[in-house]
This record gives sequence, structure tokens and C-alpha cells, in this order.
Amino acid sequence: MHKYLWWQRLLRFFLWSHVIGVIGFYLGLWLRTLPSKEDRVKPLDPDTSPGAVPIARVSIILPARDEELNIRRCVESLLEQDYDNYEVIVVDDCSTDATASILADIGARHPHRQRLKVLHLHELPPGWAGKPHAIHSGTQEASGDWLLFTDADTWHAPVALRSALAHAQAEQLDLFSMSAAQELPLFWDKTLIPVALMGISMLYPPRQVNDPTSPVAIAGGQYILIKHEVYDTLGGYARPEMRATLLDDRDLAYLVKHQGFRLRFVDGGGLVTVRMYRNFDEIWRGWRKNAYLGNRGGLLFVLLQLIGLPMITIVPFLLPLLGRRKWGIRPREAATATALELAILFPYRIWLNRQTGAPWYYALTHWLGGAIFTGILGQSTWRILTRTGVDWRGREYHNDNGQK
Repeated sequence: MHKYLWWQRLLRFFLWSHVIGVIGFYLGLWLRTLPSKEDRVKPLDPDTSPGAVPIARVSIILPARDEELNIRRCVESLLEQDYDNYEVIVVDDCSTDATASILADIGARHPHRQRLKVLHLHELPPGWAGKPHAIHSGTQEASGDWLLFTDADTWHAPVALRSALAHAQAEQLDLFSMSAAQELPLFWDKTLIPVALMGISMLYPPRQVNDPTSPVAIAGGQYILIKHEVYDTLGGYARPEMRATLLDDRDLAYLVKHQGFRLRFVDGGGLVTVRMYRNFDEIWRGWRKNAYLGNRGGLLFVLLQLIGLPMITIVPFLLPLLGRRKWGIRPREAATATALELAILFPYRIWLNRQTGAPWYYALTHWLGGAIFTGILGQSTWRILTRTGVDWRGREYHNDNGQK
């Protein structure tokens, strides 16, 4: 009898400790990641005089590997920027699909084809990961004062380059990065991307990223604008520790910030949009590539996340099941605990949905997103620890820093 009552007390202690923990987590995360007005780029008016932005030359470098579904939209949007002094260097990274022929067609037909240069790579040298090598190859052909690294699955508003450059120069930055608005046509996009962004913002709070005194650094791979001189001074992706990185955006930002240069990462405000994945398998593989390597705090922290993520995403929806008199918890008590947790969880997730463009009611899938990302993180961790490696874009990388 006494043992039974002890377990009743333990269960009630778990219930209310969990309530306090969930409320504290979502409230704290919300306050830590709520952006300020300064963390958003203000698009320049299309009628703004060109003289309002110093005419520095920009080299846009676009790595592309098997991007036949994305490449035309991206390249044409880059060629149609309302800025005069720039070039677009597309690095075709050993593509086996129609990427090369699409680029050839753009180069033959587009009204601004004189801005386009296409570099074809035919092999990946030992010791390199694909994207760092492609970007490095593009920088060797670049003539700009600034380098812009972007991805083939993005679309750029005509005023994007002028707005970003004006922002970077006004704040005298060395690296300026914008987050891209997410295109979420699929059920799985709207279910999973907000959960992924919750995890990123937890690990890399924007205020800490933009605080010069904080060691936390990250950039958005869809839009990284960096001074050419700074990139060359640091050695960029040609540095031995950078050649094999699978987290090219984070590691470049870390290098820039820790060498004392000025970095800023802000909301692009719709200037750039991205469709990252086209099906569930791509979503799983894409986030699996980054889930373990992109974590901060080492293996112990990852293991804590594998426990904590279900606790804050799945368990709040299961609390009503604890409402059993024989367990010492009345149904009304369990319902009250559930209501308190969902009263903070739902507003936070609805806010996240609004940031990503997902409908508000996808907050109801929060538990599903949490369950799937627990699986992704678990498999990512297992593959790294067992040296199974990371597979991405038809290539296998077999050690902890991504070296092939």
C-alpha cells in the first residue's frame, strides 16, 4: 500500500514538474528568439535612386549539383536584379541531370546573359566536400568587391541585392546574411519546417548571433554577402578545416566572427524565398545531414535533446491519459495540466507558423513534427557515432568533419 502511494506521489510530482518545465521552456525560447525591429531588412523602394547605394561590384556565386528543377528560376531571378555592377557565376558541380543544358539555354537566350558565367566542374578533389569546393572554385573567378553565396533552390526579388548591400554598407559589416522565406507547399513542409526552425533558434538565438561579445555564430546559407577582401584574408573554404565542412554557412560565420570581423544575420523580409525540399525523403535526408553536426554542446547535449524533444512536443498531448483515480491523478487535474501546457505551446507554435507561412492550425501537428525530428536526430547521431557517415547529393562523407 505504501509503495503504491509512493508511486502516486511520484507521478503527481512528474506531472506538475513537467507543466512548469514546458511553460518555462516555451516562454523562455519565445523571449530569447523574438526578433527586434533591427533584425529585419527593409527592402529599398524600386524607385530609390541608384545613387542611394554605393556601386560596389558584387560577384554572385551559385553552386549547383543536379538542380534541374530549380536552376532556371533561381538564375533568372539573379540576372534580373535592379543593380548594375554585378556578375553571376554558376558552378555546375558535376551534375548528371539537365542542369548544364538549362544553363546553356539561359546563357543563349536571357536578355542579361552577359552577366552570366558558368563554370563546369568534373571531379571532387580528395579532402573536400562538394559545396565548399564549388564555392571556392567560383571565388577564383570572381571580380567583385563583395561575394554573395546563395543556393539554387532560392528565388531573389529584384530589389534584394540593392537592399542587402545598402544594409551591409550602412552598418559597415564584413559579413551580412539574410534568412529566406520558406515555401511550404507540402503537408510535411508545414509540419516539420517550423519544428526545425524552433531547434535552430534554440541553438543559435539571433540576439546572441548578432552580439559581437557572444561566441555564437551562424549564417543562412541561402544568402551570405561577404567582403571579398575579408574572405581572402581568412582563406575562406580553402582553409584545411573548412574544405570538408558540411555546415558551410555556420562554419564560415564562426570563422568571420571569431577572427574579429563584423557579422549580422537578419530576417530577409521576403526578399529571398526558398523551397528546400520536394518530398518527405528529401526532408528526412536533408535534416539528417545537419542534425548532429549542427548541434552545439557535444554528445551529452544531443542525448539530452533526444529525451527533451519528445517531452516538450509529444507528452503535452498525452497528459490527459494520466487522469486515472487509481494513479492518484484525477481527470480534472490532468485536464488542467494539459490546458496550462497547451496554453503556451499553441501560441508559440502559431507564432512560428506565421513566421514560416504555415497555416495556424498546423500547430495541431506539433507532436508529429517532434516525433519525426526525434527520429531524424537519433539516426543522424547514430550514423556519425558508428561512422556510417553522411550521404548527400549522391556523395558519401565518412568522418566527423564531413571529409570524403
